[in-house]
Amino acid sequence: MVDGCAVKLAEAMSQEILVLGPTGKTGRRVVRALSAAGVQIRPASRSSAVRFDWSDESTWQPALHGVTAAYVIAPYDPAAAEPFVRLAKSSGVRRLVLLSGRGLDEAPAEFFQGMRAAEEALRASDLSWTILRANNFNQNFSEEIWESEVRAGRLSLPVDGTPEPFVDVQDIAEVATLVLTSNGEHDGQTYNLTGPEALTFTDALRKISPAIELVELTPAEYHDALLSQGVPEAEAAELNAVYEAMRKGLLATPTDDITRLLGRPATSFDTYVATTWR
Repeated sequence: MVDGCAVKLAEAMSQEILVLGPTGKTGRRVVRALSAAGVQIRPASRSSAVRFDWSDESTWQPALHGVTAAYVIAPYDPAAAEPFVRLAKSSGVRRLVLLSGRGLDEAPAEFFQGMRAAEEALRASDLSWTILRANNFNQNFSEEIWESEVRAGRLSLPVDGTPEPFVDVQDIAEVATLVLTSNGEHDGQTYNLTGPEALTFTDALRKISPAIELVELTPAEYHDALLSQGVPEAEAAELNAVYEAMRKGLLATPTDDITRLLGRPATSFDTYVATTWR
């Protein structure tokens, strides 16, 4: 009689999983986690050996051919979502796991249309699918996004004293790996991934270093600052919408989804600081 764990491992090793955005914050950790689980991986991006470009549909079929599942970062263009899901189905892909944003339902309908279209395309399909809706990442402080300002000692954002349950990207990667290699128990589920506690930006920065100053911008000041950095108007408006949702407290309550899924507590901000900033 074959042990059930051995069967599951053998099944996982027989899979080939497509990872979009394999050099991004979550993507590269998903690649590592899947590799550690013995799964064959197909990283695909505009610059990888297997090319994938949301704006070039001719790259989709070669990336999808022969894979059993895919980790997907939503396209910016909402028109790409449904054709991609349809092609994945016709290519024999059985499972799609989508990284999305927490609070999407509360955001104005004109924003985040790529994420909305991707979620809608999954829900309308007969594929196995799971949606991972995440809060702001711990690693936004140390990898791109806010990194240069934080290291310079002064972070300027349109925030107030409303807390945020920052989530660690390694936790997201482990959840994605669990779902991608599952036998269907997570099909049709939407998980909200957060850290175990909500912190204000002031408290988060103090944990990194008491010397870092938080400058609370108005939405108009933030908008102007983004435009001065060359950020397109539409993207600036979307980013302001994120912070508006945060100030309203729509994303402030931690969930226990990571704990339930991984069987351990979600990574704390203190642990992130200890492993990244010390």
